Amino acid sequence: MAEAETNTIINDKDDQETVPKIITFLSSLLQRVAESNDHCRLFQSQKISVFHGLTRPTISIKSYLERIFKYANCSPSCFVVAYVYLDRFVQMQPSLPINSYNVHRLLITSVLVSAKFMDDMYYNNAYYAKVGGISTVEMNLLEVDFLFGLGFQLNVAPTTFHTYCTFLQREMCMQIQSPLQQSLPQPSFNIGRPLKIHCCFNEDESSHHHQLAV
Repeated sequence: MAEAETNTIINDKDDQETVPKIITFLSSLLQRVAESNDHCRLFQSQKISVFHGLTRPTISIKSYLERIFKYANCSPSCFVVAYVYLDRFVQMQPSLPINSYNVHRLLITSVLVSAKFMDDMYYNNAYYAKVGGISTVEMNLLEVDFLFGLGFQLNVAPTTFHTYCTFLQREMCMQIQSPLQQSLPQPSFNIGRPLKIHCCFNEDESSHHHQLAV
């Protein structure tokens, strides 16, 4: 059952495009996370890193992910693994939450690293730099900083992969249901509270135990 759900989220396409649903699911989640952490910036300081831009990119997260998918030619699974890497990164670097100023650079870097780890064939850093709209020098710097931020923990266990797929699937189900719930009273625990963890899971690879930590 879990394997069927995983195949669905990775391989199913949106009707209007040939883009896997993983792109839609992931962009929707990251948009909420970035907006929540943008709000938190008003009340608490956040560390500035090499991933931060001086201004917000004009391209949306969804369009940026679609661009990466179109030109990088990496497998859809790479985007799930990239999501795992992003979650690990923000847990290991709690002073660097995902927001609108760093999400694009974090995305292109996480996909680059996951493609190198997952796929037999992949483009070099200069190509990814062009796809991401940055220089090759910056792409190289981002990759090194990201790897050190992860502690070079790149392995993703099958159970971890399936768990993240399941979470993304649930996120999209919530998005689909939300228009129907707008006229209904919202649960109090879901109002006005920023995301405490910047993606979704506290992960322990040794036991493959994951907890939703929002």
